Amino acid sequence: MNEAEADGPAVEQFRSYLLLLARLHLGRQGRGKLDPSDVVQQTLLDAHRQRGQFRGEGPAALAAWLRRLLACNLMDEVRALHRGKRDVARERSLEAELAESSARLGACLAAEQPSPSSQAVHNEEALRVADALATLPEAQREALVLHYWQGLKLVEVGERLGRSPAAVAGLLQRGLQKLREVLGP
Repeated sequence: MNEAEADGPAVEQFRSYLLLLARLHLGRQGRGKLDPSDVVQQTLLDAHRQRGQFRGEGPAALAAWLRRLLACNLMDEVRALHRGKRDVARERSLEAELAESSARLGACLAAEQPSPSSQAVHNEEALRVADALATLPEAQREALVLHYWQGLKLVEVGERLGRSPAAVAGLLQRGLQKLREVLGP
């Protein structure tokens, strides 16, 4: 097995996680112009090409490295859309926002986890949640992400999705039920 085949599955397991982060940061309006799947695909290709530059150990370091690559790719795509309108402050904050979203995802999964083994379990759970979210219908996934990860109120989620607060509550209820079925106990 060559080196590219050896690291393929390790990087590929982060696809749903990266897609979730890309969707979070592009928002509905950004997705009209950019496809999050394309940005994630480019990120994974970059990771394969640059695998020699990865110096960390373990899934947490790999996730952080992939988030940085994703942030760079998102900045490149946004820059391409707005040539000549570069905002350096926005670029610096994008990587921080991705890290913050990742931290919020982790905080939803568990409280403080001091040991390396519990951190490994935590990372596996984050990947499982991202994979499970990817199986949901788009409206349910967006409602869950906006409400639980971005902390928006039902009214605010409704405004973003063009739905009533009651409809959003239904999306959240069905989405959580489906997540419980997919994730199990």
